[in-house]
Amino acid sequence: MADYTALPLTVLAEQFAKLPGIGMKTAKRLAYHVTTMSNSDVQEFSNALINVKCNIHLCDICQNFTDGVTCPLCSDHNRDGSIVCVVETPQDIAIFEKSGDFNGLYHVLHGLISPLGKVMPQDLKVSELLKRVQSGTVKEVIMATNSTVEGDATAIYIANLLKPLGVKVTRLAFGIPVGSYIEYVDDVTINKALENRNEM
Repeated sequence: MADYTALPLTVLAEQFAKLPGIGMKTAKRLAYHVTTMSNSDVQEFSNALINVKCNIHLCDICQNFTDGVTCPLCSDHNRDGSIVCVVETPQDIAIFEKSGDFNGLYHVLHGLISPLGKVMPQDLKVSELLKRVQSGTVKEVIMATNSTVEGDATAIYIANLLKPLGVKVTRLAFGIPVGSYIEYVDDVTINKALENRNEM
C-alpha cells in the first residue's frame, strides 16, 4: 500500500518519536499539528529547542541543569548546605521541592549504576559528589535513588565511598504510602515498611 504522507511530515514524526513516551501514532499527530501552527509559533518552538540545547549546562556544584554558573538552589543562601540529597535525575528535584519539606541542597547523578545497561560508576557524577563532601561543609548525604536493584546498588556503592570520609549517610525510607490500607499493600512494600520502621 502506498504511503500518502508527505516526506517532511514523516521525517518530523520520526523525530518526535525519538522522544521518550512518544509512540509513532502520537508522533504523527504532533507532526500534523505543526502544520496548523502559525509560522511565528513554529519559529518560537524551534528557538526554544535550540536555546535549551545551547544554553543549558550542568551546575558547577550540584550537577542540576542551569543556564547560569550555579543553579538557583545552590545560589540560595537560605538553604542548608550541610545536607545533600542525592537523586538520579534533575526531574527528581522537582518532586522534593514540590513537597516543600526539604531545605537542603541536591546532587544529581544523571543515572544509576547498571552493568547490564553498560552504565558504570565513572559514567555518573559520583566524583563530583565526593569532592563536595571532601570540602568539609557536608554533614549528611541522603541517598534518594529509587527502590530498585539499580537504585539500591548505586546507593550502597556511594555510601561505601562516603562513610570513610566521616559523613552521615542515610537512605530514604520506603514503605506503606500515607492513606493506604494494609490489606491492599503488596508483600515487598510491607517488608520495606518493616525494615524502615521508626521508633515512636
